[in-house]
Amino acid sequence: KRCHRYISYTIIRLFFLCFFFHRFALRFIRPDPRARVTDPIGDVVSFINSFEEKYGRLHPVFYQGTYSQALNDAKRELRFLLVYLHGDEHQDTDEFCRNTLCTEEVVNFVNTRMLFWACSTAKPEGYRVSQALRENTYPFLAMIMLKDRKMTVVGRLEGVIQSEDLINQLTFIMEANQTYLVSERLEREERNQTQALRQQQDEAYQASLRADQEKDRKKKEQQEQKRREEEAARQIVLAEERRRRTLQEEKERKSECLPPEPSQDDPDTVTIVFKLPNDSRVERRFLFTQSLTVIYDFLFSLKETPEKFQIVTNFPRRILPCLPTEDRPNPPTLKEAGLSRSEVLFVQDLSDD
Repeated sequence: KRCHRYISYTIIRLFFLCFFFHRFALRFIRPDPRARVTDPIGDVVSFINSFEEKYGRLHPVFYQGTYSQALNDAKRELRFLLVYLHGDEHQDTDEFCRNTLCTEEVVNFVNTRMLFWACSTAKPEGYRVSQALRENTYPFLAMIMLKDRKMTVVGRLEGVIQSEDLINQLTFIMEANQTYLVSERLEREERNQTQALRQQQDEAYQASLRADQEKDRKKKEQQEQKRREEEAARQIVLAEERRRRTLQEEKERKSECLPPEPSQDDPDTVTIVFKLPNDSRVERRFLFTQSLTVIYDFLFSLKETPEKFQIVTNFPRRILPCLPTEDRPNPPTLKEAGLSRSEVLFVQDLSDD
């Protein structure tokens, strides 16, 4: 008998080993087509449409997005996420949808307290979530929330359940885990306040930095403006010094080039008394045959004479053409200008004109 039992036990073990090996091999030979998720949002929307066609529009508000998007929104908003996996072929699915999930009290309870995501396990997106949650039977509900900084399943409901019991079970799960959400809200508020404070400090620092930079910029501009003004003033002084030096050199050159003063006994001598703008008088002799330019050069070489001037007769008053012009490149002689042997001429300052 022991031998027969051992043989039977061995045969049964071999049978199950062959069965599981066969299923394992089929996964590689014929992989489940639901394992390829190509349009997760399309899977969810398709399920919602088929659900409403069969059970009507009175149902909890379905989250119209992927499972990952629902998790992210629940995490960001610190809300409970209720996940429903719909088993199309299961015998209890129809009863659960009609008599529990689509009742008015369940709809109001779910819509006001949590996000609700659902999909059929016949769809690739639902199958993927099914593989992650590892449900045992249908209908299947999972309550998920942010706990210890990660989205965690805090409650699982499997099998047929009445609407009142469903509400009670969900309420119990929420109350048992509410402290985690409260704690997370407080931590998040504290982080937000810390972040806001840090941002305010950063903004204040940046504002202070910009003010200091603007102050430095204005200071540098003022220093540069002062430097430019000082340089411009220095250039003006240098230019004026060069001008004066050039003028002095020109006066000296003119003085050296003047013809000698003629003798008083020379019959062609003209004696001229010049009245300068500073009321001083200068007297010198010239020859009738000399050009009026000689008179101008003589006055120009004097230290007391202004830089720009003209020579004017007393009566009748006229300006002597001492300098060359386009019309008269060669100024007239003293005789041609109508001067007598003794003259008084006035030097008129033109520097301010």
